[in-house]
Amino acid sequence: MKTRNTESQPDGETSDQFTQSFPTISIIVPVHNGGDSFRQCLQSLRAVASRVLEIIVVDDGGTDDSSLWAEQAGAIVLRLSTNGGPARARNRGAEIAQGDILFFIDADVTLTPETLEGVIQTFRDRPTLAALIGSYDDAPDAPNFLSQYKNLFHHYTHQTGCEEATTFWGACGAIQREVFWAVGGFDERYRYPSVEDIELGYRLKQAGYPIRLCKDLQVKHLKHWRVGSLLRAEIFYRAIPWTELIWRDRRFSNDLNLKNASRVSLILTYALFACMIAGYWWSLVWFVGVGIGCMLLWLNLPVYRFFYRKRGLLFTLQVIPWHWLYFLYGGLAFAAGTLRYYWRNGLKANSPS
Repeated sequence: MKTRNTESQPDGETSDQFTQSFPTISIIVPVHNGGDSFRQCLQSLRAVASRVLEIIVVDDGGTDDSSLWAEQAGAIVLRLSTNGGPARARNRGAEIAQGDILFFIDADVTLTPETLEGVIQTFRDRPTLAALIGSYDDAPDAPNFLSQYKNLFHHYTHQTGCEEATTFWGACGAIQREVFWAVGGFDERYRYPSVEDIELGYRLKQAGYPIRLCKDLQVKHLKHWRVGSLLRAEIFYRAIPWTELIWRDRRFSNDLNLKNASRVSLILTYALFACMIAGYWWSLVWFVGVGIGCMLLWLNLPVYRFFYRKRGLLFTLQVIPWHWLYFLYGGLAFAAGTLRYYWRNGLKANSPS
């Protein structure tokens, strides 16, 4: 059923009439065994249901009660028999969507009425805008250090990014429906949560469509990160496929996770690691390592100031080694992604036609 409200408005119009004026919004949520986080997501969607044309939930081969919860919340539910990944699920939802704007959110985020109003108002003010993305807020739900660190770091990355965005974001991203299909939707070859949203953003930019990063449009991330899940997602689902995407499109932008300061920090982190190893044989190298460490601290001082303001000194001191580890595994993933890209493309180039 469509989530519409026909109560009278002060100006004599109904909410149903109001939502028919540009832009109408279709919210699309892919979910696979969403659990408690998805129930919280649905609860937040109920608060905005009267302001959108429809809420579409695509159950991507799940085995829990996510479909039932979504139906009880009044959403339109599509059930896919097998798990094919969020790219396919989002496309299936977009195929039946009727709104002018497709507003994609993840099943482990909650949004506020203010976020939705911001999406509507931005497209009203900028009718030629193709797409927009938002940001995680600065109050992550999971209380453990790793979840707080990673989700806050994502918030910082978007809050310091360029407003003329170079990519799309599936956790909180809206796009004109006609534009979405003009570029072919999400690439369904991504079978797991990966860089399918970034890849879509690259195609949007190549086609000349503007994307705007709206920093005040924020959602709360409910993800509970642990060491294993974080490293697996960061390396195998994000960094390696993103590297292949960068080489494919030759898009070395100075924005978000790809800022020049991050690239220099990556080099310095490996230099520091080399000094730590060499110091076992030549103790003077330790002094070089101290100097490199000071350079890393200075180069990333804005990041650490942000964490200090948000969570204090002790938290920030815990952030620093994790942040430097981020550069280390990011470098390894970039090397692996580069090798995989040229290996695959070399095989294609040498294969018989």
